[in-house]
Order: sequence, then C-alpha cells, then structure tokens
Amino acid sequence: MTDATALRERTRALLAAHPPATTERAAFLRARFDAGLAWVHYPEGLGGLGAPRSLQAVVDAELAAAGAPDNDPRRIGIGLGMAAPTILAYGTEEQKRRFLRPLWVGEEVWCQLFSEPGAGSDLAALGTRAVRDGDTWVVDGQKVWTSSAHVARWAILIARTDPDAPKHRGITYFLCDMTDPGVEVRPLRQITGEAEFNEVFLTGVRIPDAHRLGGVGDGWKVAQTTLMNERVSIGGARIPREGGMIGPVSRTWRERPELRTHDLHQRLLDLWVEAEVARLTGERLRQQLVAGQPGPEGSAMKLAFARLNQEISGLELELLGDEGLLYGEWTMRRPDRVDFTGRDAGYRYLRSKGNSIEGGTSEVLLNIVAERVLGLPSEPRTDKDVAWKDLTR
Repeated sequence: MTDATALRERTRALLAAHPPATTERAAFLRARFDAGLAWVHYPEGLGGLGAPRSLQAVVDAELAAAGAPDNDPRRIGIGLGMAAPTILAYGTEEQKRRFLRPLWVGEEVWCQLFSEPGAGSDLAALGTRAVRDGDTWVVDGQKVWTSSAHVARWAILIARTDPDAPKHRGITYFLCDMTDPGVEVRPLRQITGEAEFNEVFLTGVRIPDAHRLGGVGDGWKVAQTTLMNERVSIGGARIPREGGMIGPVSRTWRERPELRTHDLHQRLLDLWVEAEVARLTGERLRQQLVAGQPGPEGSAMKLAFARLNQEISGLELELLGDEGLLYGEWTMRRPDRVDFTGRDAGYRYLRSKGNSIEGGTSEVLLNIVAERVLGLPSEPRTDKDVAWKDLTR
C-alpha cells in the first residue's frame, strides 16, 4: 500500500537521481512518469502507482519545493483533462502504453474533434462520416471550435459509422493523427483578435482500426467520459485562494483606492465570496473523484465558472473606468493556451464570453444538472429513436 511517507521517499529518490537544476526538462518529466509520479492514481507502468488520487498533492508539493519543472499543463490541458482519462478507461493496453507517456510529458499535444457547424449543443447530431475499408476507416467531414488544432499531433474524434441507427447509437470514437493526409486546419479569428480556435476539414482521412477507442457504435458512451472530464478540468481546476479571475480585480481594488465606490465594493465582496465557495466546492469535487470517474456534478462547476468569470471581468472593467476601454494588443496570433490572468482587463472581459459556450453551453449544462443531479423530468425528445439519416437537418 502506497502512503504519503512512501511517496515522499520515492519523490526524493527521483530528485536525487535527476536533479532539476542539471537535468534537461523533458528528461526529468520522462523520469517522473516512469517513476509513477505523474498521476499517482493511474496504474503502475502508466505514470502511476495505483495510489489514492488525493496523494498527488504530496508529490506535487515535494517537487515544487525542489524547483522541479512541471509539464506546462495549460498547454496540454486537452490531453491531460480529456484524452488521457478516456484512453485509460477505454483504450487497449497497447494504446495506453503508446499514448499516455508522450501525452503527459507534453511531447505530443492533443485537440478535440467533436463539435461541428450543425452539431454543437446537439453533439449527437454530428454528420462527419467514417466508413470502414478493411483495417482502416475513411473519414470525411468538418469540425469546428477546435482549440490547439494548429499545434496538435493527435486528436480525439467522434464520427458517424452507422447512419441507420438513432443519432446517439451510430457513433464511433477514434484517435486521429493530425499530420495525416486530408487533415486541414484553418484559424477562426475571435473577438479577442486571436485565433485560439480552429475549424478542421477531414477529407478522405484514413484512420487505422487500431486507433479506434471502444467498440464500433459505442462512441457516444466513450465521449461521455471525455465530456464529464472536460467540464471538471474547465470548471474545477485547482487554484489557490483568490486565484483565477477574482485575483486581478482584488489586487486592483487594493492598489488603486481612488477607483473605489460603495456600490462596486459590495459587488466585489459578493463575487469574492462566490468565487471562494466555487473554489472550495471544486476541492470537494476532486476529493469525490478519488472514488471513480466524474459525474454530472462537474456540469454545475462549469456553469458556476462561466458565470463568475463573466461577472468578475465585467466588474473589473467598471472599476477601471476609462482605462477598462483600452485593449493592449488586438492582433492576429495563434496562441497555444488561454492566459486569463497574464493579460489585460479588456482581454479577460472579451475572452470570458466564450466560457458559457466551450465545454458545453450553459443551456445544455442546465439541462444536465436538472435531469441528472436534481432528478427533474427530462425535456420531450421526439428524435430519440429515429434513424439519423431520417432526421431533418
């Protein structure tokens, strides 16, 4: 049984064998993975030790105190938060050993090919087709709102393999090599001036059946693991007290007393308390994850995250007055990560508008919370048992 003491000893042995000050960053991260200290709750040989998830904090604290490098989680967040838990749950042993190590180390960036122009909130209506041809699948279609597609080597992809089945049952899940012929990535310029998102066109892309994740036609079930983990990774990320969006506006309030008004003071207090409640709720949610996969509760966290970010960024602009109208750099860039706290208030305000869309729209998440958390009756669905090919589009 691995306990906190054993993990500290193992971590210190890693640091002694690979001193962070003299070890190349990627080499240190690979050694950490091989020592089972990447994500301790994963199985042995796959970056973990089969230990309780809660003990990861013990490892992280030891490594941080020693100045060890991390794996730049904001750059590889889709791989860590979405692809990895899905591969662990549904992948073959060969798939797990092939993909998890370079994913965690950051040698291979991942993106998510789910949403389509006609299948966003109603993701199960997707029309991208995958047709079997021997030991490969030929994929044709278009995906949209794909973060990091311009820097990704791999993608998690869902496509329709049986148009005669109802929309939730004719879908299969694949791992797609973004460097394969037929994959075209085009930037989507956002209100921030940047192109953090992309649209991806798939034309005759051939995916080996060995890169199918889960059974043929089981893609919707597999995708639920991805989506539940996505919402937790977006809305339930571990942050310190006064971290996230509430941090910059709180600092401005303390450092710029001339900007303060009674009305803004009361609103800031209310939002500060809500942000702290959300942070502590996220901590409790992560403790619950020790027992298994995330459930629909992650949707509630993501809902709170989106609303708070938008309200806090709006308050920050009001606090700054005329300064809040300034926007530092509206240029066409293709960033490989989202940086809320390292940018100016104008960027935070504009970028937070996307929080209620990405990772599931707030309207869809409200339905999930109503039905799966509160147990309320579901909305009528007339297309549930109709073949996808017979649906009106």
